[in-house]
Amino acid sequence: MSHIFSCGECGRRYPIDEIRYRCDCGAPLEIVSEGPIHVSRNTFDARLGVRQLPYASGVWRFREMLPPLDDAHIVSRPEGNTNLYSVGADEAGGFRRIGEYAGLPSLHVKHEGENPTASFKDRGMTVGVSQAVALGASAVACASTGNTSASLASYAAQAGIPCFVFVPEGKIASGKLAQTLAYGAVTLQIKGDFDAAMKLVQEVCARLNIYLLNSVNPFRIEGQKTIAFELLQQMDWEPPDWIALPAGNLGNTAALGKALLEARELGLISKLPRLAPIQATGANPFYQSYATSFTERFSVQADTVATAIKIGNPVSYERARKAVRETGGVVAEVSDSAILEAKAVIDRAGIGCEPASAASIAGARLLVESGVIKPTGRVVAILTGHILKDTETTVNYHMGDGLYANHPHVVEAQFDEVSAALEKYL
Repeated sequence: MSHIFSCGECGRRYPIDEIRYRCDCGAPLEIVSEGPIHVSRNTFDARLGVRQLPYASGVWRFREMLPPLDDAHIVSRPEGNTNLYSVGADEAGGFRRIGEYAGLPSLHVKHEGENPTASFKDRGMTVGVSQAVALGASAVACASTGNTSASLASYAAQAGIPCFVFVPEGKIASGKLAQTLAYGAVTLQIKGDFDAAMKLVQEVCARLNIYLLNSVNPFRIEGQKTIAFELLQQMDWEPPDWIALPAGNLGNTAALGKALLEARELGLISKLPRLAPIQATGANPFYQSYATSFTERFSVQADTVATAIKIGNPVSYERARKAVRETGGVVAEVSDSAILEAKAVIDRAGIGCEPASAASIAGARLLVESGVIKPTGRVVAILTGHILKDTETTVNYHMGDGLYANHPHVVEAQFDEVSAALEKYL
């Protein structure tokens, strides 16, 4: 079976072994198969529990849905196999508080923060870096608000390829920066925002012959598709009604839409879940476009506490627009205060996530309150990153006056003072 690059705008096609990210018309490319794919649910289910690579990976388990790569080129930690937690209001135990908060008796969260570098980016990076190895790339690079740089730095280190990352100076959580530095990437702190870093890294890669691994790279999107395949498998191939997810650069929105359409075409599922990408109000260009029925494309000067989605000019806009339209989806925006409140609820349930992740729960709650999502709907919310990705924001929230703030108690080192502090909890 052969694969090619295809342009959804003008129809041009290109060989998959070219280093190319966009069509000559300027539109982003996607990877498509030129022949039929022969696969069934049993193909994937039979690989569950396999301990050897590549099928030990929750990405490469779905190999038939990915571009062909020889085993010798695959760079895997392995990734994927992240948990799908039942957190609906009808569940027993502490997890149910998330469903109660969202107003949903049937709610699951898919926690992509359980990947090796603690974010969903690892799914795309295992495919992207593997392709870099197959192409014999001399170096790889990305622009990042943190999670992409951490993931690329890790996979590049495993592959033994030099790695360059461009991050906005002073606008990246220290946990993410720490990972990037620790994994050995050459880190350039750009005096500007993410969009400036993204523009610069594309120019640098083109002029210095460095392989670009932002989500404009179609191989990244292919890896991220497996979030959808894995959650469908975890739900015994009975798709939910809705999938809510944080939306920044829109790579995940594009990837999940592509995966769901492929799954239906192959008969893996009989109906399409509706996508609900959620943006922060201070970084909402995709929401603004949606509000015009996508007749206009917007860019903004992004400003949000959710740094992972602090992006004003998303690269995957066109592909994400297609995903929303073809799944009958909606786009919503939520405030930073709503994101932090939802995050506190997720954290208090014992699951935890970084701020951007909580946009999915805040958005689901908003859509239930507005009547878009029915309370009887089956919903999956994607959590994209681990709670330890941004500890400063978590601590600052709990030191403040938020609804769910959990202030620490300062007491003298004496039994009577400790006893008095604990008394109301016993």
